Amino acid sequence: MDITYLKGVGPKRAELYNKIGVQTVEQLTELYPRDYVDFTAPLTISQVQPGEVCAFRAFVSSKHAPFSEYARMAIYKAILTDGTGSITAVFFNAKYTFQKLELDKEYLFYGKITGDLIGLQVSSPLFVSPEEGGLIPKYPLTAGLTNNMVSANMKTALTVVKQEEALPEDIRERYSLCGREEAVRKIHFPKSRDEYTAARRRLVFEELLTLKLGLSQLRNRGRRQSGAVMAEKSMDGFFGALPFQPTGAQKRAIDDCIRDMQRQYPMNRLLQGDVGSGKTLVAAAAAYYAKLNGYQTLVMAPTEVLARQHHATFSSMLDGLGVRVELLSGSLTAKQKAEIRKAAAEGEIDILVGTQALIQKTSELKAAGLVIVDEQHRFGVAQRSALAEKGIDPHILAMSATPIPRTLALIVYGDLDVSVLDEMPKGRIPIKTYAVDTSFRPRIYNFIKKHIAEGRQAYIVCPLVEESENLRSEKASAISYYQQLCENEFRDIPAGLLYGKMKQADKDKVMQEFRENKLKLLVSTTVIEVGIDVPNAVVMLIENAEQFGLSQLHQLRGRVGRGSEQSYCVLMTDNTGEYTKARTGAMVETTDGFEIARRDLELRGPGNFFGRQQHGLPPLKVSDIADDAEVLYEVDELAQSILADDPEIKKAQNSGIRANVERLFGQNDAYGWN
Repeated sequence: MDITYLKGVGPKRAELYNKIGVQTVEQLTELYPRDYVDFTAPLTISQVQPGEVCAFRAFVSSKHAPFSEYARMAIYKAILTDGTGSITAVFFNAKYTFQKLELDKEYLFYGKITGDLIGLQVSSPLFVSPEEGGLIPKYPLTAGLTNNMVSANMKTALTVVKQEEALPEDIRERYSLCGREEAVRKIHFPKSRDEYTAARRRLVFEELLTLKLGLSQLRNRGRRQSGAVMAEKSMDGFFGALPFQPTGAQKRAIDDCIRDMQRQYPMNRLLQGDVGSGKTLVAAAAAYYAKLNGYQTLVMAPTEVLARQHHATFSSMLDGLGVRVELLSGSLTAKQKAEIRKAAAEGEIDILVGTQALIQKTSELKAAGLVIVDEQHRFGVAQRSALAEKGIDPHILAMSATPIPRTLALIVYGDLDVSVLDEMPKGRIPIKTYAVDTSFRPRIYNFIKKHIAEGRQAYIVCPLVEESENLRSEKASAISYYQQLCENEFRDIPAGLLYGKMKQADKDKVMQEFRENKLKLLVSTTVIEVGIDVPNAVVMLIENAEQFGLSQLHQLRGRVGRGSEQSYCVLMTDNTGEYTKARTGAMVETTDGFEIARRDLELRGPGNFFGRQQHGLPPLKVSDIADDAEVLYEVDELAQSILADDPEIKKAQNSGIRANVERLFGQNDAYGWN
């Protein structure tokens, strides 16, 4: 039912609802509160403290309206008492709100307390009758749409919409879940924390089960399709050309890929490994195997810098093996792009490397047998689906240098098989990490110069590119900082500058000179976070370390320690906050990416570890994949048992679950659900 026709809405308010994605009354009931005002444990007036936001219970003992209600700032006051003390409630230009307060009547009030013990005050408090207490919902809003409007419309909508029960009774009993009708009603208007917890648990359980089953169906659907089935071929040529022995983990991952590519349905595999674990070698091996079978490979990277790095790495690894590797990038001329696309379409290119431009329909390959997606955490189900259309159901190998805890992997990579590179290549020495304040700057500069004098190279990373009036000069600007270094401490040392908005040709020139050791020092923004591999660089100084997330710091640190020499990472910050201390402490204590990810999840808390839409997953209304780990485990177990008994979710008892899956994945054609 269109929300326009809900009593109390009408065309104008319907337009406001449309702005927040609500077109129907059913969608309104799924506009879950983003937070609650908690009236469940009100204080006495004697207990409230200036500066705190709290709920308290009190009577209205007197009311004072302004002399003129038409003044520019009409101030209305009410004296509130409860036998333990008194407090003044102040309302600004709020005649109608003020009039709702009745003398000698008791209310629950909520707001920020100001003043002192002599005279306490609360400005524009929310208030409800004691019977209306509990948890008052706070909804997502837009200009013109108030929380009171949404609450009133929600109460009406809940009487109009009948909630369809999707979960069979035996599942609800087994996992102690309330019914959907009760859950939706109580998520909006819970009387207690326990009611809220039970309602949310039921809705989270249903939503995550729907997501998990949908991803499994996508995976199984792929297994019903015929991929580029490949035959047994010798990889001796590839291994013989390597100047070193692959790790056991790399060999196992290569075997996983080859086994997958020999099957009747496409590979859909995630290669997960920490910074420097050697994922590119596995990817190159898979691409070589595809070439031996007469198939082409697409390699897609999130940035042009990383695409160029892959092009160089794949070319060097496969040099002399008869493999043609080409780069398709935004910086090429239209003529160059057309020539590369023509060669790819005619089957003359074995491996085509590039950025998201590869998804465009103009980038066709004659026989795409393999698609490799790097930095998997930046691409989700929908993006992989689009890539899969580049060939006749090609195999997909997704790579990620962002380790995530298993709980998140259950959902985020729910449609993928996983290979983990849990060994570092031989000769790699753990990076020594230090956290210091700016008083150490002269010593750190001398430390960098000492290593440069010994023939090594170094990075200095800054969070900002240019000075900003809002972000004062204490936060190092890469450009001005670079100029300062070149004129002072490092004036006799060849240095280069790298940042995102530079022209590609200038970036390439700087990186090439750094790789060739012509530049000894590279001052850079986070553009070097992924994809730059210079084994001779052994020191990294990260300025304003408090500006970076923990996982980002770990990614940056991974640019050093790539050779056989001891490497160092120095985190410099004058920020003494607990959050900064926890992050830098974690970096100093461990170089294990999975442990870093676990700490990052703990520190940033629910909802911030990944953006909810970052993975290309269907939109979630109530669940938080970072916070609901316990439910995830239950859902994973249940999903497996449902699919074991009913692989296509077509049995009568699962009809509600099936409808949920079709609804969630059918919202976006990119998932290929129909």
